[in-house]
Amino acid sequence: MMKLKFFKYALFLFLIVSTGCTQETKEIQFDNPLASQRADPFVAKAEDGTYYFIATVPEYDRIEIRKSKTINGIKDAEPVVIWRKHDKGPMGNHIWAPELHRIDGKWYVYFAAGSAEEKWKIRMYALSNDSEDPTTGEWKEEGQIVAKRDDFSLDATTFEHNGQRYMIWTDRASDTIVNTGLYIAEMTSPTTLAEKQVVISEPTHEWEIQGHRVNEGPAVLVRNGKVFVTFSASATDANYAIGLLWAEEDADLINPKAWHKLPEPVFYSNPELDRFGPGHNSFTKAGDGETDVMIYHARNYKEIDGEPLYDPNRNTRARVLRWTEDGMPFFGQELSDNEITSMNLKKE
Repeated sequence: MMKLKFFKYALFLFLIVSTGCTQETKEIQFDNPLASQRADPFVAKAEDGTYYFIATVPEYDRIEIRKSKTINGIKDAEPVVIWRKHDKGPMGNHIWAPELHRIDGKWYVYFAAGSAEEKWKIRMYALSNDSEDPTTGEWKEEGQIVAKRDDFSLDATTFEHNGQRYMIWTDRASDTIVNTGLYIAEMTSPTTLAEKQVVISEPTHEWEIQGHRVNEGPAVLVRNGKVFVTFSASATDANYAIGLLWAEEDADLINPKAWHKLPEPVFYSNPELDRFGPGHNSFTKAGDGETDVMIYHARNYKEIDGEPLYDPNRNTRARVLRWTEDGMPFFGQELSDNEITSMNLKKE
């Protein structure tokens, strides 16, 4: 364990000394936490610069959106409830991990939900809204997004690349081991998946199987000739951590062999910073329109009484994402949320 810690620290120092940014990041400070008791956060930045924030509420019973002109403004923005769980049947329990996406002039919310009678019968669902402002207008239930595995489907995210829309989501990824892995498929519409659906990651490393064998919460960022996917692994306590996948931008993304995975997590608990179980992140742009920002959740304490899923204190936080000269994301594991902003990785 000491050798592993020394290796990580040495790697950290090496990155500071030998890597740089494609451009120097402007000074940006975040008023963290942006939202208390909000997990699985997602921030969509509209074309007019408005930020829309959506996340899991600890009651697991509704979906709400906050609207702000700035990322820091999310903290004081008034939540608008756009949908509530059903009293019976599907979409009646465990309302998890909503994401908000603008597709072909319409807003879509993708979320996971259990049945009112069977809370662990988790599946993916969608809502849609024609309004320019997703905090207004009428939200329509589009029903279930049906995957071929259709066993324990959740954490759907979507992105467009080279003219094709894709979805990445979580489901059982093995017939012999109880786990969850990441699937990818092309989309034939904003609510339907193409026939070919493949696993691009499942938990195999030690850090991915602490408490539970989990890969979940994918988030996509296309930069520097690559398609990057962050994901979260292990139980949702202090073991929760973020890993990294990537594929070349011209690769066949539906080919599992196109994807590479780092063997170690890129962002994980740091007791010195009171940061425990960071995970289920998303990405957005800062107000300058250039700087990448990672939105994530974490607790500020380690010990949890009972099932971690029902501990409400996963708080939403923001931090700048930096880039090395060779085009890889630098998460700043040893740095606080605002320290990574002011740190100069640029070569002299």
